[in-house]
Amino acid sequence: MKKKLAMLLAAAMVFGMLGGLVTAIAAEGAPIKIGVSLPTQREERWVKDKEGFQAVADAAGIEIDIQVADNDQRLQQSQVENMLTNGIDVLIIGACDEEGAANIVELCHAEGVPVIAYDREIANADVDLLVTFDQYTIGYLMGAYMAENLESGNLVVLRGCPTDSTCPYLYGGAMDAMKEKLDSCAFTVVFEQDCIDWEPNNALKHMENALTANDNDIQGVIAPNDGTAGGVIQALAAQGLAGKVIVTGQDSEADAIKRIIEGTQSMTVFGDTGDMSGGAFAAAVKLARGEAIEGLGTPMNNGFKDVPTLEFPAKPVTLENYYALLIESGYIDASEIE
Repeated sequence: MKKKLAMLLAAAMVFGMLGGLVTAIAAEGAPIKIGVSLPTQREERWVKDKEGFQAVADAAGIEIDIQVADNDQRLQQSQVENMLTNGIDVLIIGACDEEGAANIVELCHAEGVPVIAYDREIANADVDLLVTFDQYTIGYLMGAYMAENLESGNLVVLRGCPTDSTCPYLYGGAMDAMKEKLDSCAFTVVFEQDCIDWEPNNALKHMENALTANDNDIQGVIAPNDGTAGGVIQALAAQGLAGKVIVTGQDSEADAIKRIIEGTQSMTVFGDTGDMSGGAFAAAVKLARGEAIEGLGTPMNNGFKDVPTLEFPAKPVTLENYYALLIESGYIDASEIE
């Protein structure tokens, strides 16, 4: 109940920022159906996205069809095709594959349905809007934490899934933040690898390999999200190194906050999925009604066009500020980290 209330309050704040959308919808009363295609529910942050979409739809009284593709591009396209058959006015999609999703955009446009790329870009496609966190800044915050808190040492740099368009920005931001120490050889990257589907087990195996190859001589790990950070820390714990190696993350999952409190994970990055899902939903309503979307930032080129972009901020989370940022705000219930 507390979670639901927190999500509804987040929805109300989003609607307030975007000009009283709930009131406008109630006044106009035009029926709208919004389709939402999410890539997974294996990660806590995508669970929160789903909850956020459902909460704002319920608050606004708008019909919504939410489908989860389990990181399967073919399944995602099939699910969207079913949405189009059943009738939707706008599609919000967190793409499983940034290249493969271009075909989904074409299918939607053939039916006159606008497409919002959610969190992840869709390459080489006529996307109507991109709604995302500032991915470069997220990566930069992880790299900056490493540069500020580790004088020198050997680093493992893990990347997310190569089909996820956020990964180059995350990687680029992290490497830029550490550039001075990398150039001076204070930092040496001794192992790099992708984590297919962001799977913690992949991160676990990569970290085991990195430790073996370097005789456990690792001082820092850029883990691209909290799930992979968990896999990394499991491998470190097996060697008695958990809490002795700096490990980054992002998404501010409850388990990551537990690890930060325990001292095994060093930091994470917070992007409010309630704000972002509410913003995407509000934009979808405006697209369905042919209205202008306000508050757009710098367009992002996806290889086909400069896509109008609505970008949300991110903040670093550490032991010092997690309570104020995540618990007092209601994003995480205190019981989840006990």
